[in-house]
Amino acid sequence: MAGVAGALLLPLDRPGVGWLLSGVAVVAGVVTADRRSREGGEGAFTWRNAGWAVLALALLGVGAVRASEWLFTLCVLGAVVAGSLAVVGERTVHSVLYDMLALPVEALRAIPWVGRGAGRFTARRDGVARRIALAVLAAAALVGVFVPLLASADAAFAAVVNAVVPDLGVATLVRWCSVFAVVTLAVAGACYFLAAPPGRASGQRPQRTGYSLEWTFPLAVLVLVFSVFVGVRLVVLFGGTEYVLRTSGLTAAQYARGGFWQLCAVTVLTLAIVAAALRWAPDATKADRLRQRVLLGTLSALTLVLVGSALSRMWTYQQAYGFTVLRLLVEVCELWFGAVFVLVLVALVRLRPGWLPRAAIGTAAGALLVLAVLDPERLIADANLDRAAVGKTLDDHYLARFSADVVPVVSARLPEPLRTCVLRQVLRNDTPDGWPAWNRSRSTARDVTLAPAAACG
Repeated sequence: MAGVAGALLLPLDRPGVGWLLSGVAVVAGVVTADRRSREGGEGAFTWRNAGWAVLALALLGVGAVRASEWLFTLCVLGAVVAGSLAVVGERTVHSVLYDMLALPVEALRAIPWVGRGAGRFTARRDGVARRIALAVLAAAALVGVFVPLLASADAAFAAVVNAVVPDLGVATLVRWCSVFAVVTLAVAGACYFLAAPPGRASGQRPQRTGYSLEWTFPLAVLVLVFSVFVGVRLVVLFGGTEYVLRTSGLTAAQYARGGFWQLCAVTVLTLAIVAAALRWAPDATKADRLRQRVLLGTLSALTLVLVGSALSRMWTYQQAYGFTVLRLLVEVCELWFGAVFVLVLVALVRLRPGWLPRAAIGTAAGALLVLAVLDPERLIADANLDRAAVGKTLDDHYLARFSADVVPVVSARLPEPLRTCVLRQVLRNDTPDGWPAWNRSRSTARDVTLAPAAACG
């Protein structure tokens, strides 16, 4: 039933409310199958599972309000990860990578399991499979006879039928079959995992023994390097931007562009080093644990300063050259790195980082939701129009490549004839939505009035 709902409701070519409805069908199918299989016993789902499931549905719900395809693609990927963690629940003995991808992995492994179950179901002596098939065929025959007759008898009913029933061409049937197979396998994979889940990770963290010099000395050197960098940044802070530009011989934009990506790389590498130290550095003695807290805590705190420095450089660069989707995304990623380092500082208090990977995944999904609520394309359009208002260049060709999310801003702030030229480009590929593909941004954009056709460069 979840597969049928997905086939009928999922709009593959655009964001729409059907993605959320299909996600609800998948959740309902998994929960129902799990409860029925346990015959009144305790279910496998807890509040932790429910939290991840709600997060996955919230990410899919972005398709009902935002028309931006790049944003919704990220949300769908996040929903797959959150959905996998909703099925897994507590940490397994496998790595966090398996927990993140458990749903698609188990969906593939469930194929022979589903085949054996379907074979046993059709071979039942009570003939339940035959009776279900006859009932479905009889219902389809009645619908095929009576709906056309009623549609020909009443124009209003015919309009409703045309709005609900798509054109049944070969492409539509292929799409239905493909989506049915994918959604059905997703539900089957979840049930397969719940039928025989892997062992759970132990809450006891084994103590690691060994020589600490090979960890202590490199981390201390890295802390020293970061401290020197932060000291230089403090000189810049008190000396002002003019001091930097005078001593480096660069413009403000060149200075920002020359450092942001390097600082991002430093942040990523430092996060990997901290994760490795938390995973493998010795912690058997009180002295080992103290060294971990001091060195990793100092390193994380200094990295937060680097994150702030990278963000300030990107802001300077955007003020000079304009705001784009890529620049906004890397800013959000840098903010997420900062949030992860804050979580690292919290984990160092008790040196129990087992919860840290899932907390980092949860903050990433939360960042996606916040980004969707803020409406990123509208933010970018507003910022670029603010730059244009003070005499800077506006790249209207880049603005015209956005989705319907920017239509209200463009309509309100751009003068004619540029307003109509940009809006016509934004809406050039707009086609009517079936009700599963309904989207608030696209629906609102169609109500905007355009001026008569103008010459657009």
